[in-house]
Amino acid sequence: MSTAVIVQARMASTRLPGKVLETLRGETVLAHVLERCHAIAGADAVCCATLAGSEGDPVAAEAARCGAAVFRGSESDVLERYHGAAACLDAEVVLRVTSDCPLIDPEICAQVLRLRQAEQADYACNNMPPSWPHGLDCEAFTFEWLERSVREASKPSEREHVTPYMRSHPEARKSNLAGPGGEAASYRWTLDYQDDLEFMRAMFARLPAGPSGWSYLVPLAIIAAEPELAAINRGHDRDEGLKRSQVADAAEGPP
Repeated sequence: MSTAVIVQARMASTRLPGKVLETLRGETVLAHVLERCHAIAGADAVCCATLAGSEGDPVAAEAARCGAAVFRGSESDVLERYHGAAACLDAEVVLRVTSDCPLIDPEICAQVLRLRQAEQADYACNNMPPSWPHGLDCEAFTFEWLERSVREASKPSEREHVTPYMRSHPEARKSNLAGPGGEAASYRWTLDYQDDLEFMRAMFARLPAGPSGWSYLVPLAIIAAEPELAAINRGHDRDEGLKRSQVADAAEGPP
Protein backbone atom coordinates (compact mmCIF):
# COMPACT_ATOMS: atom_id res chain seq x y z
CA MET A 1 0.00 0.00 0.00
CA SER A 2 1.54 3.30 -1.12
CA THR A 3 1.73 5.99 1.56
CA ALA A 4 2.51 9.63 0.80
CA VAL A 5 3.34 12.37 3.28
CA ILE A 6 1.85 15.57 1.88
CA VAL A 7 2.96 18.88 3.37
CA GLN A 8 0.91 21.96 2.52
CA ALA A 9 2.95 25.16 2.21
CA ARG A 10 2.55 28.68 0.89
CA MET A 11 4.24 32.05 1.30
CA ALA A 12 1.10 34.01 2.16
CA SER A 13 0.07 34.16 5.81
CA THR A 14 -2.10 36.81 7.42
CA ARG A 15 -0.21 36.54 10.71
CA LEU A 16 3.39 35.79 9.67
CA PRO A 17 3.98 36.16 5.91
CA GLY A 18 6.75 34.03 4.45
CA LYS A 19 7.04 31.94 7.60
CA VAL A 20 7.91 28.67 5.82
CA LEU A 21 11.10 30.23 4.42
CA GLU A 22 12.22 31.81 7.69
CA THR A 23 15.48 30.27 8.88
CA LEU A 24 16.17 28.21 11.97
CA ARG A 25 19.82 27.33 12.57
CA GLY A 26 20.75 27.96 8.95
CA GLU A 27 17.91 26.03 7.29
CA THR A 28 14.40 27.09 6.33
CA VAL A 29 11.41 26.03 8.37
CA LEU A 30 10.23 24.06 5.33
CA ALA A 31 13.59 22.28 5.05
CA HIS A 32 13.38 21.14 8.67
CA VAL A 33 9.82 19.86 8.16
CA LEU A 34 10.65 17.98 4.96
CA GLU A 35 13.83 16.46 6.40
CA ARG A 36 11.84 15.01 9.28
CA CYS A 37 9.06 13.84 6.95
CA HIS A 38 11.61 11.91 4.86
CA ALA A 39 12.46 9.99 8.06
CA ILE A 40 8.90 8.77 8.76
CA ALA A 41 8.86 4.97 8.75
CA GLY A 42 6.21 3.58 6.41
CA ALA A 43 6.18 6.59 4.08
CA ASP A 44 6.93 5.93 0.42
CA ALA A 45 6.97 9.53 -0.81
CA VAL A 46 7.14 13.08 0.53
CA CYS A 47 5.37 15.83 -1.41
CA CYS A 48 5.06 19.56 -0.88
CA ALA A 49 1.65 20.80 -2.04
CA THR A 50 2.02 24.48 -2.82
CA LEU A 51 0.34 27.08 -4.99
CA ALA A 52 0.06 27.37 -8.73
CA GLY A 53 1.39 30.63 -10.16
CA SER A 54 4.39 32.76 -9.33
CA GLU A 55 3.55 33.02 -5.62
CA GLY A 56 4.30 29.33 -5.26
CA ASP A 57 7.67 29.50 -7.01
CA PRO A 58 9.91 30.09 -3.92
CA VAL A 59 8.22 27.29 -1.97
CA ALA A 60 8.36 24.90 -4.93
CA ALA A 61 12.06 25.63 -5.46
CA GLU A 62 12.90 25.05 -1.80
CA ALA A 63 10.87 21.83 -1.66
CA ALA A 64 12.62 20.50 -4.76
CA ARG A 65 16.01 21.42 -3.25
CA CYS A 66 15.05 19.34 -0.23
CA GLY A 67 14.28 16.30 -2.37
CA ALA A 68 10.48 16.42 -2.09
CA ALA A 69 8.03 15.95 -4.92
CA VAL A 70 6.11 19.14 -5.72
CA PHE A 71 2.43 19.53 -6.57
CA ARG A 72 0.91 22.93 -7.32
CA GLY A 73 -2.76 23.77 -7.01
CA SER A 74 -5.45 26.00 -5.52
CA GLU A 75 -4.67 28.46 -2.73
CA SER A 76 -8.14 28.49 -1.17
CA ASP A 77 -9.22 24.91 -1.84
CA VAL A 78 -6.52 23.06 0.06
CA LEU A 79 -8.64 19.91 0.04
CA GLU A 80 -8.55 19.86 -3.76
CA ARG A 81 -4.80 20.54 -3.66
CA TYR A 82 -4.30 17.50 -1.41
CA HIS A 83 -6.44 15.36 -3.66
CA GLY A 84 -4.46 16.39 -6.73
CA ALA A 85 -1.14 15.68 -5.01
CA ALA A 86 -2.29 12.28 -3.74
CA ALA A 87 -3.64 11.32 -7.17
CA CYS A 88 -0.37 12.27 -8.87
CA LEU A 89 1.52 10.10 -6.40
CA ASP A 90 -0.92 7.16 -6.69
CA ALA A 91 -1.19 7.25 -2.91
CA GLU A 92 -3.56 4.89 -1.19
CA VAL A 93 -2.90 6.46 2.21
CA VAL A 94 -2.03 10.10 2.93
CA LEU A 95 -0.30 11.49 5.99
CA ARG A 96 -1.04 15.20 6.34
CA VAL A 97 1.59 17.45 7.90
CA THR A 98 1.60 21.25 7.85
CA SER A 99 4.70 23.26 6.93
CA ASP A 100 4.62 25.47 10.03
CA CYS A 101 5.57 22.67 12.44
CA PRO A 102 9.39 22.27 12.35
CA LEU A 103 9.39 20.18 15.54
CA ILE A 104 7.24 17.46 13.95
CA ASP A 105 8.39 14.08 15.31
CA PRO A 106 8.88 11.34 12.67
CA GLU A 107 8.25 8.58 15.19
CA ILE A 108 4.89 10.01 16.30
CA CYS A 109 3.90 10.31 12.64
CA ALA A 110 4.91 6.68 12.08
CA GLN A 111 2.83 5.63 15.09
CA VAL A 112 -0.24 7.35 13.62
CA LEU A 113 0.31 5.49 10.34
CA ARG A 114 0.67 2.18 12.18
CA LEU A 115 -2.43 2.87 14.26
CA ARG A 116 -4.53 3.55 11.18
CA GLN A 117 -3.30 0.32 9.59
CA ALA A 118 -3.73 -1.80 12.73
CA GLU A 119 -7.29 -0.59 13.32
CA GLN A 120 -8.18 -0.41 9.60
CA ALA A 121 -9.38 3.12 10.24
CA ASP A 122 -10.42 5.50 7.49
CA TYR A 123 -8.90 8.36 9.45
CA ALA A 124 -6.34 8.48 12.27
CA CYS A 125 -4.77 11.41 14.06
CA ASN A 126 -3.14 12.47 17.32
CA ASN A 127 -5.28 15.49 18.24
CA MET A 128 -8.84 14.26 18.81
CA PRO A 129 -8.79 15.39 21.59
CA PRO A 130 -5.47 17.33 21.78
CA SER A 131 -3.00 15.66 24.14
CA TRP A 132 0.37 16.43 22.50
CA PRO A 133 2.15 19.78 22.19
CA HIS A 134 0.53 21.80 19.41
CA GLY A 135 2.91 21.38 16.48
CA LEU A 136 3.17 17.59 16.60
CA ASP A 137 -0.22 17.20 14.90
CA CYS A 138 -0.57 14.81 11.97
CA GLU A 139 -3.43 12.98 10.28
CA ALA A 140 -3.52 9.78 8.21
CA PHE A 141 -6.42 8.90 5.95
CA THR A 142 -7.28 6.75 2.99
CA PHE A 143 -7.41 8.07 -0.55
CA GLU A 144 -10.97 6.77 -0.70
CA TRP A 145 -12.03 9.19 2.05
CA LEU A 146 -9.99 12.02 0.56
CA GLU A 147 -11.82 11.48 -2.72
CA ARG A 148 -15.17 11.36 -0.98
CA SER A 149 -14.34 14.59 0.87
CA VAL A 150 -13.48 16.36 -2.39
CA ARG A 151 -16.82 15.31 -3.86
CA GLU A 152 -19.02 16.03 -0.85
CA ALA A 153 -17.42 18.68 1.39
CA SER A 154 -19.00 22.08 0.78
CA LYS A 155 -18.21 24.34 3.75
CA PRO A 156 -15.25 26.78 3.50
CA SER A 157 -13.72 25.25 6.64
CA GLU A 158 -13.87 21.77 5.09
CA ARG A 159 -12.12 22.92 1.93
CA GLU A 160 -9.46 25.02 3.67
CA HIS A 161 -8.55 22.62 6.47
CA VAL A 162 -8.76 19.37 4.46
CA THR A 163 -10.01 16.95 7.09
CA PRO A 164 -13.02 18.43 9.00
CA TYR A 165 -15.45 16.58 6.73
CA MET A 166 -13.98 13.15 7.42
CA ARG A 167 -13.27 13.94 11.09
CA SER A 168 -16.96 14.65 11.68
CA HIS A 169 -18.56 12.16 9.30
CA PRO A 170 -20.39 9.38 11.20
CA GLU A 171 -19.48 6.75 8.60
CA ALA A 172 -15.72 7.32 8.82
CA ARG A 173 -13.90 4.88 11.12
CA LYS A 174 -11.58 6.96 13.29
CA SER A 175 -8.62 6.34 15.59
CA ASN A 176 -6.62 8.66 17.82
CA LEU A 177 -3.08 8.33 19.17
CA ALA A 178 -3.14 9.65 22.74
CA GLY A 179 -0.23 11.75 23.94
CA PRO A 180 1.25 12.59 27.33
CA GLY A 181 -1.45 15.15 28.14
CA GLY A 182 -1.05 17.41 31.16
CA GLU A 183 1.22 20.45 30.85
CA ALA A 184 2.76 19.12 27.63
CA ALA A 185 -0.57 19.49 25.81
CA SER A 186 -0.52 23.24 26.51
CA TYR A 187 2.82 23.83 24.77
CA ARG A 188 2.80 25.69 21.48
CA TRP A 189 5.29 24.29 18.95
CA THR A 190 3.80 25.75 15.78
CA LEU A 191 4.58 28.89 13.79
CA ASP A 192 1.89 31.52 13.25
CA TYR A 193 3.11 34.64 15.04
CA GLN A 194 6.35 36.54 15.58
CA ASP A 195 6.61 35.22 19.13
CA ASP A 196 6.30 31.67 17.76
CA LEU A 197 9.33 32.41 15.58
CA GLU A 198 11.20 33.73 18.63
CA PHE A 199 10.35 30.52 20.48
CA MET A 200 11.51 28.34 17.56
CA ARG A 201 14.81 30.18 17.25
CA ALA A 202 15.42 29.82 20.98
CA MET A 203 14.53 26.11 20.83
CA PHE A 204 16.62 25.32 17.75
CA ALA A 205 19.60 27.05 19.34
CA ARG A 206 19.38 24.41 22.07
CA LEU A 207 18.33 21.31 20.09
CA PRO A 208 20.99 18.77 19.10
CA ALA A 209 21.54 18.83 15.34
CA GLY A 210 20.27 15.95 13.21
CA PRO A 211 18.13 12.96 14.17
CA SER A 212 19.18 13.04 17.83
CA GLY A 213 17.03 16.15 18.20
CA TRP A 214 13.91 14.89 16.43
CA SER A 215 12.12 13.12 19.29
CA TYR A 216 9.53 15.26 21.05
CA LEU A 217 11.15 14.21 24.31
CA VAL A 218 14.15 16.43 23.54
CA PRO A 219 12.29 19.78 23.44
CA LEU A 220 10.21 18.58 26.40
CA ALA A 221 13.42 18.09 28.39
CA ILE A 222 14.75 21.48 27.29
CA ILE A 223 11.56 23.18 28.48
CA ALA A 224 11.66 21.27 31.75
CA ALA A 225 15.16 22.70 32.33
CA GLU A 226 14.19 26.18 31.07
CA PRO A 227 10.44 26.63 31.66
CA GLU A 228 10.63 30.29 30.64
CA LEU A 229 10.94 29.14 27.02
CA ALA A 230 7.31 27.96 27.00
CA ALA A 231 6.20 31.44 28.09
CA ILE A 232 7.61 33.10 24.95
CA ASN A 233 4.57 32.24 22.82
CA ARG A 234 1.97 31.20 25.37
CA GLY A 235 -1.61 32.46 25.10
CA HIS A 236 -2.63 31.92 21.47
CA ASP A 237 -5.79 30.01 20.58
CA ARG A 238 -4.91 26.55 19.26
CA ASP A 239 -7.88 26.54 16.87
CA GLU A 240 -7.86 30.15 15.70
CA GLY A 241 -7.49 29.34 11.99
CA LEU A 242 -10.31 26.79 12.02
CA LYS A 243 -12.57 29.17 13.94
CA ARG A 244 -12.01 31.88 11.32
CA SER A 245 -13.07 29.41 8.63
CA GLN A 246 -16.16 28.46 10.62
CA VAL A 247 -17.16 32.14 10.69
CA ALA A 248 -16.99 31.99 6.88
CA ASP A 249 -19.19 28.86 7.03
CA ALA A 250 -21.81 30.80 8.99
CA ALA A 251 -21.65 33.80 6.67
CA GLU A 252 -22.15 31.59 3.64
CA GLY A 253 -25.22 29.96 5.13
CA PRO A 254 -26.54 26.45 4.48
CA PRO A 255 -25.33 24.71 1.30
